[in-house]
Amino acid sequence: MNSLPAHACDHGHDQDHGRTDDTTLPYGQVSHDHPKRVGRRALLSSAGGLLMLAAVPGSARAAHATTAGSAAPLLAASRTSKLTQGTTLVHADMHNHTVMSDGDGSAQAAFGSMREAGLDVAALTDHATLFAIDGLSSGEWNTQGQLADAANSPGQFTALRGFEWSSPLEGHINVWNTGEFADLLRAPGPGNLYNWLAGRPGSLASFNHPGREPGRFNEFAFKASVLEQMVGLEMFNRTDDYLFEGWSSGKASPLCVCLNSGWRPGLTGVTDEHGTTWGFHEGKGRSGLWVTENTRTAVFEAMRARRSFATRVSGLRVDATANGVRMGSTIPLASGDVRFLVDIDRGPDWEGKPLRVQVLRPGTQVPTVVEVIDTVNGAVADLTVPLNAADGDWVVLRISDPSLPNGTPGPAGHACNDFGVAYTSPWWLQP
Repeated sequence: MNSLPAHACDHGHDQDHGRTDDTTLPYGQVSHDHPKRVGRRALLSSAGGLLMLAAVPGSARAAHATTAGSAAPLLAASRTSKLTQGTTLVHADMHNHTVMSDGDGSAQAAFGSMREAGLDVAALTDHATLFAIDGLSSGEWNTQGQLADAANSPGQFTALRGFEWSSPLEGHINVWNTGEFADLLRAPGPGNLYNWLAGRPGSLASFNHPGREPGRFNEFAFKASVLEQMVGLEMFNRTDDYLFEGWSSGKASPLCVCLNSGWRPGLTGVTDEHGTTWGFHEGKGRSGLWVTENTRTAVFEAMRARRSFATRVSGLRVDATANGVRMGSTIPLASGDVRFLVDIDRGPDWEGKPLRVQVLRPGTQVPTVVEVIDTVNGAVADLTVPLNAADGDWVVLRISDPSLPNGTPGPAGHACNDFGVAYTSPWWLQP
């Protein structure tokens, strides 16, 4: 594994308000497109016979100008946890773009590419901006729904449509499981979007590349009405670890600000793909989800339960418990010893690879690391740490490669200045 370059930012854009009222229907069954746009996007005026392309593994590469497959296939880890029963690991990428906003690739090729690349769950989340300027129109929203329905194969591959609410100042938020989308006209700020989400209780959302935009979701101002719906915080976006994002400019860690504000997201990784090689880039973010089955219903249930981990390497399995409680849940303890078990495995390619487990607790500017232990790939790490809710109610485990540096380090000597491999979702102590 080599050091990875910093990402080239995607930009916040402005947009048109797409309205569909198909909240109880399959994706994309209503509405008319607004007359607008010429050039590359005019090529998408009709999905036509290309709808089925998204459902066919192997068809995507022919549609690509380039691909980025690895030279040899990875022998990934088993999908079965060593710690828990009743769920199976699926590899997911819930944040991708196409030419329907500011991406380069045709939406008709995206799902086929992601399935061919070995993903089990994938979403298209083009930008929702203002007046459809480099963002979704209602007609494109419907087309993406049709593409997701064509690609979706219950039990084999879950294809999802979502959108990325995109404010150039306040931040970007992904939203899934809605029949319509909200742009900056309908929801000009994060608080407006939360109100919109609260009116759609089945919807789920995530804080994207947290801290990249200066407003940082009004510094993660808390909204209790959507606590259960805000299920994600991107810790890996493209090739970047967001733990210390903004720290060098005097801002606090987005992880600390978000969790200290009262939000309870699962932690995720995403590719945020804007090119044409969806799913094929090694080293970009992705998520693991622990599902009862690979269907839309079960994927959304796992997201609500925060049974997720963030990573930026393919084929990785991470599961963890704290006093027998799975990551993403509440530990019924206000103070006392907590025993963590951590199952980490990337298969034969990483046999014997040294790794490190760091226990992250609340801090004002950056997380406090209260324990660090060495482990190896394929082992179950076992550590016991005294915790007290008086010091803050959350705890996160970070898995790292101690042989490589963090490309965006924090304070000198901080334990997390090494290369992040994965984050578990948090646990919360019962006050």
